[in-house]
Amino acid sequence: MALSGMRGLSVFISDVRNCQNKEQERLRVDKELGNIRTRFKNEKGLTPYEKKKYVWKMLYIYMLGYDVDFGHMEAVSLISAPKYPEKQVGYIVTSCLLNENHDFLRLAINTVRNDIIGRNETFQCLALTLVGNIGGRDFAESLAPDVQKLLISSSCRPLVRKKAALCLLRLYRKNPDVVNVDGWSDRMAQLLDERDMGVLTSCMSLLVALVSNNHDAYWSCLPKCVKTLERLARNQDVPQEYTYYGIPSPWLQVKTMRALQYFPAVEDPNTRRSLFEVLQRILMGTDVVKNVNKNNASHAVLFEALALVMHLDAEKEMMSQCVALLGKFIAVREPNIRYLGLENMTRMLMVTDVQDIIKRHQAQIITSLKDPDISIRRRALDLLYGMCDVSNAKDIVEELLQYLSSADFAMREELSLKAAILAEKFAPDLSWYVDVILQLIDKAGDFVSDDIWFRVVQFVTNNEDLQPYAALKAREYLDKPAIHETMVKVSAYILGEYSHLLARRPGCSPKEIFIVIHEKLPTVSTSTIPILLSTYAKILMHTQPPDQDLQRQIWAIFSKYESCIDAEIQQRAVEYHALSMKGAALMDILAEMPKFPERQSLLIKKAEDSEADTAEQSAIKLRTQQQTSNALVLTDQRPANGTPQVNQLGLVKVPTMSNADPSTAEQGLTHANGALTIVDPQPPSTTSPDLLGDLLGTLAIEGPPGPVTAPQSDPRVASGLEGGVDALAIATVEDQTNAVQPIGDIAERFHALCLKDSGVLYEDPHIQIGIKADWRAHQGRVVLFLGNKNLGALSSVQALILSPSHLKIELSLVPDIIPPRAQVQCPLEIINLHPSRDSAVLDFSYNFGTQLVNVKLRLPAVLNKFLQPIPISAEEFFPQWRSLSGPPLKLQEVVRGVRPMLLAEMANLFNSLNLMVCPGLDPNANNLVVSTTFYSENTRAMLCLIRIETDPADRTQLRMTIASGDPTLTFELKEFVKEQLISIPITSRVATPPMAPQGQPLSPPTALLSSDPGAMLAGLL
Repeated sequence: MALSGMRGLSVFISDVRNCQNKEQERLRVDKELGNIRTRFKNEKGLTPYEKKKYVWKMLYIYMLGYDVDFGHMEAVSLISAPKYPEKQVGYIVTSCLLNENHDFLRLAINTVRNDIIGRNETFQCLALTLVGNIGGRDFAESLAPDVQKLLISSSCRPLVRKKAALCLLRLYRKNPDVVNVDGWSDRMAQLLDERDMGVLTSCMSLLVALVSNNHDAYWSCLPKCVKTLERLARNQDVPQEYTYYGIPSPWLQVKTMRALQYFPAVEDPNTRRSLFEVLQRILMGTDVVKNVNKNNASHAVLFEALALVMHLDAEKEMMSQCVALLGKFIAVREPNIRYLGLENMTRMLMVTDVQDIIKRHQAQIITSLKDPDISIRRRALDLLYGMCDVSNAKDIVEELLQYLSSADFAMREELSLKAAILAEKFAPDLSWYVDVILQLIDKAGDFVSDDIWFRVVQFVTNNEDLQPYAALKAREYLDKPAIHETMVKVSAYILGEYSHLLARRPGCSPKEIFIVIHEKLPTVSTSTIPILLSTYAKILMHTQPPDQDLQRQIWAIFSKYESCIDAEIQQRAVEYHALSMKGAALMDILAEMPKFPERQSLLIKKAEDSEADTAEQSAIKLRTQQQTSNALVLTDQRPANGTPQVNQLGLVKVPTMSNADPSTAEQGLTHANGALTIVDPQPPSTTSPDLLGDLLGTLAIEGPPGPVTAPQSDPRVASGLEGGVDALAIATVEDQTNAVQPIGDIAERFHALCLKDSGVLYEDPHIQIGIKADWRAHQGRVVLFLGNKNLGALSSVQALILSPSHLKIELSLVPDIIPPRAQVQCPLEIINLHPSRDSAVLDFSYNFGTQLVNVKLRLPAVLNKFLQPIPISAEEFFPQWRSLSGPPLKLQEVVRGVRPMLLAEMANLFNSLNLMVCPGLDPNANNLVVSTTFYSENTRAMLCLIRIETDPADRTQLRMTIASGDPTLTFELKEFVKEQLISIPITSRVATPPMAPQGQPLSPPTALLSSDPGAMLAGLL
């Protein structure tokens, strides 16, 4: 498009480029749109040059991203202009501004048709380009016959026919039911005899679309496609401009072979022989060279040829040649070629009699599992899974298990599933299968689905010879200091059923089995406790003669859980307790589980359902899952919410919860996503101190802040984080400089919400932000209530979450406008990944009239929200405390500068932080023992134990000892508790005093009998 000579357009473009900021650009664009609108109102006074200039300006403004909601009629009217410059502008702007359903397009159909059937080739090209770009149903119904006539016309130049073929292709893809292609088989065969390469390439694209819907009608085109391939392979009559790096028209070769793959078979022997000669020439003539462009073109042709060879089910010799060629490709340095080699070798597995040939490259394929590129590792995994059979299953599964320890987390779930399926399908014996599944659970417990351990239990139950071996292996895994919860489940189940088979082995008596299983109880989640209770009942049943001491211990556990809040646990505890009183009758009631009925494995069924998937389909599925992922951290980009400040983060995809059911994950709070509720249309009362009392209900009634003011120590120093994401996300929120001042103390509101789950986070004269939260294990669901307190709307509402690295946060989109006296509910989904004291920050802004208000608010998604208090007895406490010996799992520190408080007040403080005070465990009445369970995606449920030693004579200091199974959790929890105890002004920072020697006592030791649990605790500490 020649824009020289349009001085006004050039000046406007220059003015826009010289704008210093977005606001100046918007003002300049608004001024220009107003000028254009004024000139268009007096259209009769416009010259064709002026109309063309203003329409060009409209297009430029549209390209800048501004809405252009007028001038469409002027653009359409230019299509009927007699001169090329005006007609060109009309066609270009119309195709950009109008979609296929726009009413104005109907006004242009006759003009476009006249240009198509006219004699001016330039006008024909413009019209065909417009129709192809828009491709609407109206165009297809009115213009498709004329486009077809142009395509088969012998009087049109190749340029027009090429555009006609592409235009018809677009119309057919958009509206296959409207475009009539009946009887086009002979016409397409004639078009394939075209000597012009441009027309032939366009017609081949059209043929691919036609045969993909109905190949039976186009058998006459098959020999013509083979002749075209022969012509290209021999480089006969191919113009120089269609030769790409010495390769004759690679695009046409690929399209021709793609079209041939839609035909079931090539039945004519001469045509089949000619086709295989061409394919043989392509296979022999392709090699890896240094020129990247030539490599790309030649390999595109080669891999399409391989797909055609597989489709035609060629002779074994040619198949062997293909596999050998792919074997060379998976060993080269270029990652793209390795990927394509692995992908096509996976496709070759669907062809009979080539699996043995592919096995020759097994070592190289296993090497590809360690490739730096994850896409290559995925393709290698797919290929190993597909080529596995009885002969090589043991080697492949062992390699997968070995690779599992170092595999990416993104691959471990798929890797675990495939290893389990292969072990079940091709196990040489059942004991090997049990070994594999237990190793799988041990190395990747988080990624092993319940179906896998359900299946191994079925095998053990149905095979009596396997039961002693499985019970022995389960006993061995329980001796490990730290095992995954899934291993606890499967080991507890197997030992509960079959531990009596090991009774004569050392360390396998019923009491010893009970002790080793019961040691895992404090570390498991609620879903595992019912399995352990069943195991205890089974152990009690198998203990003959009865062991009174063991019986008392198990009965005590049943009694403890009879009042559990979980209905399943409570019911089992009550029923097992009652049944265990029946003595010898217990043997009949709790007999061994019967054999499971023979049925197809769910894992095998999954494998069979997915056998038809090619590597390409798997990649497409993966891309689809990535594109539709609904977990987003709103950082730098704000969809539909304006532009954020600089130096913030980009839009980051966050994986969805690995252990959450999708159906339940989407329930809960999502029903309120962005919903507007108009309430109380009457003007607010001037006597009411809380204008949103009727909007937010109990959330708007803010009680007095709690007695605890949590100090804000520098989290970057505490956690050792460096800049980047966390430096922004955990930055201390400074006093705001807005003209609108908040109502109440923001810091006090935040600290109050750290101790409770609902309340007001922020309030000013225009808006009130309330919070209501529900925390379960390592997940949290938080609803932000945004209430407009005014009779006028709040505009440009923007919300941005600055999330630290240990939290995954998904925030629903916030409406740009909150209507007067309305309330918006915005759900937040939070997942805790690992222990940290860092806080997420909500960057919230809005406009009220001419006032811009921007506040940064810390969200109360703090460490104690992921704690769950748990009662612990002396029998449970001492083994755990004894096993956690010394740094970094157990840390001790003398804390000075503690806010003076009574011991009861300190106990209330700990209870409010989800730390349960366990009375009676410490002999010193001035000391506290605290227990809790910390939940995160990485650590799962982790038991934490705390001992606080105080001095009644000096309440400003104490000694604190914290122990857990994770070093990071121990340190973070120690610092968190210390922050709650030390009295530090919020506006200042005081360095942490140096840690006193661990041996320094704060209170004289108390001498008690060694049999007293308190004395035992004092001795341990």
